[in-house]
Amino acid sequence: MSGSDSSTPRRLRSATMHEGLLRASSRGFLHALGQDDDDIARAHIGVFHTGGEMSPCNANLREQAQHAKTGIYAAGGMPHECPVVSVSDGLTMAHSGMRFSLISRELIADSVEASTRGHQWDGIFAIGACDKNLPGLMMGIVRCNVPGVFVHGGAALPGRLHGQDINAVHNYETIGRVLTGDATAEDLAAVTHACIPTAGACAGQFTANTMGMVSEALGLAPIGSSMIPAVYSERAPMLRRAARILMRAVSGDAPLPREVVTRQALENACAVVSATGGSTNAALHLPAIAHEAGIRFHLDDVAEVFARTPLIGDLSPGGRFHARDVHEIGGAGVILRELLRGGFLHGDALTCTGRTLAEELAHAPDPDGEVVRRVENARAAEGGVAVLKGNLCPDGALLKTAGLATLVFSGPARVFECEEDAQEAVQHRRYQAGDVLVIRNEGPRGSPGMREMLGITALLYGQGMGDRVALLTDGRFSGATRGLCIGYAGPEAADGGPIAALRDGDRIHIDARPQARRIEVDLTPEQLATRLAERLPRAAPRGGLLEKYAATVRPSHQGAVTHSGGVVWLRDET
Repeated sequence: MSGSDSSTPRRLRSATMHEGLLRASSRGFLHALGQDDDDIARAHIGVFHTGGEMSPCNANLREQAQHAKTGIYAAGGMPHECPVVSVSDGLTMAHSGMRFSLISRELIADSVEASTRGHQWDGIFAIGACDKNLPGLMMGIVRCNVPGVFVHGGAALPGRLHGQDINAVHNYETIGRVLTGDATAEDLAAVTHACIPTAGACAGQFTANTMGMVSEALGLAPIGSSMIPAVYSERAPMLRRAARILMRAVSGDAPLPREVVTRQALENACAVVSATGGSTNAALHLPAIAHEAGIRFHLDDVAEVFARTPLIGDLSPGGRFHARDVHEIGGAGVILRELLRGGFLHGDALTCTGRTLAEELAHAPDPDGEVVRRVENARAAEGGVAVLKGNLCPDGALLKTAGLATLVFSGPARVFECEEDAQEAVQHRRYQAGDVLVIRNEGPRGSPGMREMLGITALLYGQGMGDRVALLTDGRFSGATRGLCIGYAGPEAADGGPIAALRDGDRIHIDARPQARRIEVDLTPEQLATRLAERLPRAAPRGGLLEKYAATVRPSHQGAVTHSGGVVWLRDET
């Protein structure tokens, strides 16, 4: 724990910005912000959020930031609102704009670092709600390693149609049903209007809500914060309480982020993903957060925890319930406490409060038996997300197993060089039951940007083929994806991975059962090597953000990170 000697006044980092004769100009700028001399002497806190009108996930985050600012000021700090960029997965799905989704995670982390180190903020309060916002902000907190607290901005309420709860994935899947004649354009319009009725992240256990639970399991967020719906008034006092936690950390009475984000904490985060059938994207984001702490924690490490953690949450898309339902039974703490009781968490891991995770969970409610089960009555003993390996994916690939009807599949490859080619083929039903659809050149470097394929996977499910074909890609999947969809195949095609050698008709075998976890192609090492040697390289992007990203990004099993990790302060920084 960072700690401090109470007999010696603690010099704040922000003093570098405003103290002394030479900093009179800085004080002038702070006065222009409406601060008096007493305000300037306070701890200066960056309040980072991704609020704006780029998606419903972000729509009310600035309003939430005002409650955090109130709490910071009341607890003796001086808040500075720092909005940062966000790219909506919902508005970039199934077209070239999706290349900028994962990249935005790096832009967010970089923005937090630039503002915090540039202005010498004494602490970070971060609020995000869209898929890449959450890991990007957490990465920034850990990279800067100043006192920090993260809060998930909360999920939207599920929609209601014909007496049933629905969410965004129903909209995508209804498109597929229209294409097959199983639904009408009027049916689709009804779903489109009803599926997202409020501000907030998508309602199911997709990437945003998965990473919200991860923030609590890591210890970066207050227990009980992540599942409060975005539009509920109880978020306001929760945000003010979180601000008080942060200000205690700024005073030296709580650990710094890299004292919280340890290997134990990362394993705890993996456990909650597996226990809830959460987003496969978490296996990309957790290694990236670890990287910021200087910890080597790759896909193999994630796989070990996934394999030993039971699936106890019955959450959409592999189950029935939504974030609101988790909140109504007591929040993410219910899941975490049950995992702790079953021996699947490290209870001695520290949290942002300075207390251990076990101490923070002491008063969490028991599972209700429906939304969340006891570990003795788990939906599956091995968890809801699996890592597959074999001669087709030596570095691993990810499959969400929660809700799958079958775990074993063999079929001929139907190879597409990009998402658009596969989208057209699926839309016009130019594939057969039993095929393994392969979409390559969509990895972090090859795309570049590692697009996610929810549009295609939802079409397959809507066409009634979700369990009758398999899909393999070196790109990503949305947390809303369901079916036999295997992503993050590594190495990616652009790095000479075996997926680049596949041809139409090659026989692929998938066995996601716990005793196997394999993905193989009926090709010898010599055949793979010969085909890869014959493959012509694809043109790299020229100019702009995609060129910079492709030149620096690392493989997906390492988190698709873009720097060497464990940032160290410059000499003149506190």
